[in-house]
Amino acid sequence: MTGSRHVVIGAGLAGASVAWRLAQAGHEVTVLERDVPANAQGSSHGSARIFRHAYPSRLYTEMVVRAEAGWEELHESSGVQALTLTGAVDHGALRRPTALAEVLEACGVAHELLSGAEARRRWPMFAFETEVLWDPGAGVVDPEAAVQAMLDLAREAGAHVETGWEVGRVERTRTGHRLTSTDGRICEAGELIVCAGGWLPQLLSELPLPAGFLPASHAVEVRQEQAFHFPYRGGAGEAAAWPTFIHSSADITVYGLPGGRDAGHAGQKVAEFNGGRVIPSAAAQDGRVDEANRRRVTGFVAEFLPGVEPAPYAETTCLFTNTASEDFLIDRYERLTVVSPCSGHGAKFAPLIGELALAAVTGEGEVPREFRVV
Repeated sequence: MTGSRHVVIGAGLAGASVAWRLAQAGHEVTVLERDVPANAQGSSHGSARIFRHAYPSRLYTEMVVRAEAGWEELHESSGVQALTLTGAVDHGALRRPTALAEVLEACGVAHELLSGAEARRRWPMFAFETEVLWDPGAGVVDPEAAVQAMLDLAREAGAHVETGWEVGRVERTRTGHRLTSTDGRICEAGELIVCAGGWLPQLLSELPLPAGFLPASHAVEVRQEQAFHFPYRGGAGEAAAWPTFIHSSADITVYGLPGGRDAGHAGQKVAEFNGGRVIPSAAAQDGRVDEANRRRVTGFVAEFLPGVEPAPYAETTCLFTNTASEDFLIDRYERLTVVSPCSGHGAKFAPLIGELALAAVTGEGEVPREFRVV
């Protein structure tokens, strides 16, 4: 039997950040990971996630600014450079570049608003039909590097990380919670913090939470998404010239970024946002790429990305965990805190997620009301 004052379920970006911030603040912490940290069955594997400031809501843009300080702290404390700046372009009628620019202006974030013609001259590898927002402080997060760096710092501060520890049952006790693994091991927790990502829906029924804890706005949905890597026409040497991007129109919402080591640094990673099928939980993923989704993304690439060959040389599936409102879920009930910084757009906030969870657990600090469910 093991035990800890604070037990974190999950060692992806959220769980690693929570462990880092709890241990950093002097708390006893144990992390229970069903596999290994940042494993390929979760949402925190690989080398490429978008970091951007452009949101239609000041709440999230201001949080990105706060998260920037956390990425700098992680680099200074660990020596790991998990965030690389590339800049970002946002375009398409439904992306509303002008409205995004107004939010960045209000938040004091450097940016430019360009005509389509101006943007095409600057980035000839793109085709633009609308105005374009340029965010020079955007970039790419390496989730695997970030997870390992945060866990290393947590361990240095006294945290313990258990791998191959899959939670099968959670029971409330007089002093907290008793966790039983699927192979019969026991762990006693004073405070339990659940950062299970795409496994959360499967685990929710085992958590001692009241009926209706998650209202409709925070109901958790998991999708098996797919991403495709398209080769740069000029070869891998062009990777450094490519920004990240988001395009949204009435037909499709697509995002892309330099693919990094996930596909040999040779192309742009492109995917349709929420274009995959809904699955009950991460346990139901099968790794099969949807052919209709491949056709939609390839069609977009042929029309809007002249700088790549319109045939993918690599493809993969991944998990998005979303709420109906697309807001995060960070709330506490009787020594149990649920943390779901939805993987559709949560990776960029990783260092800050631990700070927010620490505030929820200790009551010292604020969690945005949008993230609370009660």
